[in-house]
Amino acid sequence: MSRTQGAMAGAGALHYPAAMIWLRNADDIAESLPAVWLVATPERPGTLPERSALRRGMGARILARQLGLPPEAVAIGHDGRGRPRVEHPRGSRLHLSLATRAGWVAVALAHRPVGVDVEAVDDTAAPPMDVLHPDESAWLLAQPQDERPLAFARLWSAKEAYVKALGTGFACAPESFAFSLSPEGRLTVRDAAATAAASGVSRTIENGGQDVLAAAIVIIG
Repeated sequence: MSRTQGAMAGAGALHYPAAMIWLRNADDIAESLPAVWLVATPERPGTLPERSALRRGMGARILARQLGLPPEAVAIGHDGRGRPRVEHPRGSRLHLSLATRAGWVAVALAHRPVGVDVEAVDDTAAPPMDVLHPDESAWLLAQPQDERPLAFARLWSAKEAYVKALGTGFACAPESFAFSLSPEGRLTVRDAAATAAASGVSRTIENGGQDVLAAAIVIIG
């Protein structure tokens, strides 16, 4: 597997979204949804409230641009499970998901429940196998050792995005479901507890040749 491609056997039944838009500028407007904005920022918030404020601020800016509204007409809150939701304008019927990592903010918008996540690739530590499904662990161990950090980051970003889309967080144990990754970046999940279909896409980001990150979006329904 290359640093940006990989596939794992034992896939379930998910379908790759026919149209997925990835944007890098917060002022860009997506021609259709679902879409993900991956925006580089110099900000490095050090606390959970600061990270949350950065995510919500970026999400509100992007949502206002997408809807053609002034910034003050948009408000992002959270539901009872902590999942971000569009509070204003009411009736937009849009779902969003937010993430921050290593100077990047990710904002996903869709007409269905959506989750997005970004993970940094850590070349200095062995991937924690105990948080993976046995099939994922077997696939990861089959990869060349120097490619495992990226492979793990891609798996973990997919798992994080999935539980965000579900709205459960890791009340749904990460080892209870298995993701696979095609060479084209298609994400496939096998989850015996799933009650609705899902689809996902993975990609990598290189930040000026310094950091490599893995991003994933998963949509439910």
